[in-house]
Amino acid sequence: MRPPTIRDVAERAGVSKSLVSLVLRGSEQVRPEKRQAVLAAVEELGYRPNAAARSLSERRTRTVGVLLNDLRNPWFVELLDGLNSQLYASGLRTLLADGRLNRRLGDDLTHTFTELRVDGLIAVGTLPDPAAVRTAAARVPTVVAGSREPVLPHVDIVAGDDELGARLATEHLIGLGHRRIAHITGQGVVGELRRRGFEAVMREHGLSGSAAVEQGDLTEEGGYRATVRLLGAPHRPTAVFAFNDMAGVGALSAAEELGLRVPDDLSLVGYDNTYLARLRHLWLTTVDNANHDIGRRAARRLLDRIADPTRPGEVALTAPALEVRGTTAPPRSTD
Repeated sequence: MRPPTIRDVAERAGVSKSLVSLVLRGSEQVRPEKRQAVLAAVEELGYRPNAAARSLSERRTRTVGVLLNDLRNPWFVELLDGLNSQLYASGLRTLLADGRLNRRLGDDLTHTFTELRVDGLIAVGTLPDPAAVRTAAARVPTVVAGSREPVLPHVDIVAGDDELGARLATEHLIGLGHRRIAHITGQGVVGELRRRGFEAVMREHGLSGSAAVEQGDLTEEGGYRATVRLLGAPHRPTAVFAFNDMAGVGALSAAEELGLRVPDDLSLVGYDNTYLARLRHLWLTTVDNANHDIGRRAARRLLDRIADPTRPGEVALTAPALEVRGTTAPPRSTD
């Protein structure tokens, strides 16, 4: 049997095809009894709109491309939840692409999105090639979420206040009595902002001389290796503030492997408040970056930009909060 068409729905409801189209688009110009008749016919016939035909008639695909730095990072989960819920409510669907795969294949996935004629693009996290986003933004409404680059004339940025979040983490450790504190730093502008917040607080408390910074790569393995280097120093830190929760988990593994107990011998703070930090056997103190809110607000900004692509780009920051759990405590002895 052939699938039902919009003509079948119109005949079953006793209305015109144009009125059925109005109902399916959610128009408020239809009387309630007519709307109910159309919806009942749709349900009875099992009618599903032809997305391809609708895209041709509306000159819209009702899809949004989402390019993430690395799908393995759990930081994206809550952001995507906020993003998808807002877009779904507006009748849009998302197409995901992994920037890590982009690098491995040597392919520009933003070009793929523009070829698919997505209605908009959201770049999530610190991407290895901001130039690709710059090229795509010239063709399709674009928003950057969870990062601070690239800064472009008609691109909105929605992110957490990374410098403030780093200050909260560092102030917490100093308040517990720690003096030798290390920071596993990240990459890009976000990495620079978190490092800046850490170093500023250490300087304000007269602790610049006991501050250590070790480069990480945003992964658990990177956090592990950075922590091994830090703990092998002559005057090892009593506390470590990691760029993200994944690096924090790596730091926890390194400490345990070297025979140090957390938080008795070493306090740890992560960043992002991912599900990893909330696992009971980890119970990681971390900075909540309001990721769900970042996703929701980024989706809202994209919808506004689709409606008005030429308006100036804006930067919107969410306020972070410290989540104190079981990996931080006062040092055994004061320095």
